[in-house]
Amino acid sequence: MKRRDVAKPAPALRDLAEALVAYARTCGAEEAEVSVSDGNEFDVQVRKGRIETLVEADSRSAGVRVIKDKKTAYASSSDLERGTLRRLVRNAVRRAELGNPDEFAGLAPLAQGQIDAASLDLYDPAIARLDSKTKIALARDTERLALQDKRITNSYGATFGSNEIRSVLALTNGFVGEYEQTYCGLGVGLQAGDTDHRVEDSWSSSKRHFKDLETPAEIARKAVERTARQLNPRKIRTQNVPVIFDQTQTAWLLGFLFGCIAGTAVYQKATFLEGKLGQRIGNDRVTVIDDALMRGALGSHPFDSDGLPCRRTVVVEKGILRSYLCNYYSARKLGLESTGSADGGGVGPGNFYLEPGPGALSPQDIIAGTKKGLLLIRTLGHGLNSVTGDISRGAFGLWIEDGAIAYPVTEATISGNLGRILETIEAVGTDLEFLGPVVGPTVKVAEMTVGGE
Repeated sequence: MKRRDVAKPAPALRDLAEALVAYARTCGAEEAEVSVSDGNEFDVQVRKGRIETLVEADSRSAGVRVIKDKKTAYASSSDLERGTLRRLVRNAVRRAELGNPDEFAGLAPLAQGQIDAASLDLYDPAIARLDSKTKIALARDTERLALQDKRITNSYGATFGSNEIRSVLALTNGFVGEYEQTYCGLGVGLQAGDTDHRVEDSWSSSKRHFKDLETPAEIARKAVERTARQLNPRKIRTQNVPVIFDQTQTAWLLGFLFGCIAGTAVYQKATFLEGKLGQRIGNDRVTVIDDALMRGALGSHPFDSDGLPCRRTVVVEKGILRSYLCNYYSARKLGLESTGSADGGGVGPGNFYLEPGPGALSPQDIIAGTKKGLLLIRTLGHGLNSVTGDISRGAFGLWIEDGAIAYPVTEATISGNLGRILETIEAVGTDLEFLGPVVGPTVKVAEMTVGGE
């Protein structure tokens, strides 16, 4: 495998996108949107020191949306040859003519002013300079260091992945935008215990810049700690107690909240938060932000897939629902303004997070202030209902007695309601880290049902 000391030159993506937009107009489209990307991806999985999967490939794609008489059609291809894409456009226009009109169909108007992509620091040339041997060695070292701990009995494998991509978006309204971005990630999954009492967990680090990635030693240590602390678990009786969500569990809770405040869910009436704009949905400790303009963050980007500049949006302010997150289509249906959150055909997060705010406590202090309860560290299952806000999932955690960790808990469930959770958050942690696009600190909820024996 060859080493690439500089980013691979991309084809003339901007010229291609602009030419296809113009061609769509000549084919009869009233409006058109063309997105084109070119990049390189690498992914390796190592288990017991041996490579199980290895992918290193160029990745190219083009997407087309055409609108004619309020009728919309989409098409995509991984072949960027101009003749192929012109046929794609012609076929999309024909399909649009066969569709049903939608009064809300249409491109967003051209925005005044755009975000400077370079200011967001989304591209790291150091990732392009990494050779394949170095990437494989990072995965091997992470697993090797984790397996040195005698409590670890098996490995699900260690992975290293990276991605470099250049994207261009062109619209018939005159918008043309492009930017480059990179990503790298390293992680390992582990197992501990004997045949009848096995426990498992993992840890990973994902960043846009290689220098910010956690080291193999740090990732191995955290994965071992998260796995080993679950050894010799006990069952508990069903009871209503405080539940403390660690960072990873707050992240999925906020992911559920995001799905409930997305404009697409709101206009489909598929969320319990429909019609709640401007109303209280949580207590004063709940302030949720969506910010796609954070420098170097995984959820940052200069413009959305509607060609509108991204921004920082206060979604919930001290418990008051201030904004839904909308693309241009859902905003029109709801009579609102787009928040620059278009992601393909739907709505996606920027950097969506719960703000610690004044009075935030360390995770240790939150635990110390809990007489009895569960520190939730892992869940499984799909039991999330956005229409009602109800939650029911399998749970793994650590039982707290008199402000200290007493023992691990297994074969449990947690159940509650997202609305009730937001109303009864008793403490928010200081440990906010931007580990992904949707994140949050440790939070303590006054009471949930923890099911057991």
